[in-house]
Amino acid sequence: MEIPKFDETFIPILEVLKDGRVLRSRELIEEVKTKFYSDLTEEQLKQETKSGDLLIDNRIAWGKSYLKKGGYITFPQRGFVQITEKGKNHSATITVRDLENESSLFDFYKQEKGSVTVDNKTQPEISSPQDLIDEGFNRIESEVKADLLQKLKTIDPYFFEKVVLRLLKKMGYGEFIETSKSNDGGIDGIINEDKLGLDKIYIQAKRFNEGKVREKDIRNFIGAMSGDTNKGVFVTTSEFDEKALEKARSAHHKIICIDGQKLVTLMHEFNVGIQVRTTYEIKQIDEDFFDEQ
Repeated sequence: MEIPKFDETFIPILEVLKDGRVLRSRELIEEVKTKFYSDLTEEQLKQETKSGDLLIDNRIAWGKSYLKKGGYITFPQRGFVQITEKGKNHSATITVRDLENESSLFDFYKQEKGSVTVDNKTQPEISSPQDLIDEGFNRIESEVKADLLQKLKTIDPYFFEKVVLRLLKKMGYGEFIETSKSNDGGIDGIINEDKLGLDKIYIQAKRFNEGKVREKDIRNFIGAMSGDTNKGVFVTTSEFDEKALEKARSAHHKIICIDGQKLVTLMHEFNVGIQVRTTYEIKQIDEDFFDEQ
């Protein structure tokens, strides 16, 4: 089962409200999820928007907002929802195209989209405003990650090792020690997980422009690890072939393999090699302000 789009929550919302009850918005969302989306996986239920809201909750909330503007539900008081007579007599299916004939929703839609052309060929956008924001952020994020990976492939190999060690430190794995470049024995850095250095992680960083990490690279890395650790992280700007991954999985040591895509994802998450250019604020009505009257 896929996470529903916001317009696919119209009927479930009205079905939950059809008995005329006045529900808190939070109660409505929970009942809709329980009655109609119980087949969603735990991972899907925990999926978030870019603003940190639960995606399924956000979709239901936007469905509620559109139904209210279409006259199908009303907000009798702050934080509560109730169906209208129009909502009780709704058709078997309701789409954004159906609702755009409502003058109230059409005005709402024009404000969001700038202009709306209504004819038999035009299909209304079925993404909620939050979905559109997330889509834009995802596109920017993908472009930044692609540029970041390309940059990593062109920097000095020794500096790439520093980048990897700085990332792991930023992730909270402790202070690192760079090994001698002239004779590192296949080890580019050592991280002490504790202050006394009793628990160590060995690091191998390979900046590849072409080709994949092979089984022999993993084997050499394992061979270079001394007996005072059983943990290693192998990082590359490229990919690992299947034999290399199998060697890492079957090793007596705990070997973590981080390919180029995973590397730039972590760098993006922990702000290593990137900076925040612009911050956008999303504002909403302050209901408490108006409750003072």
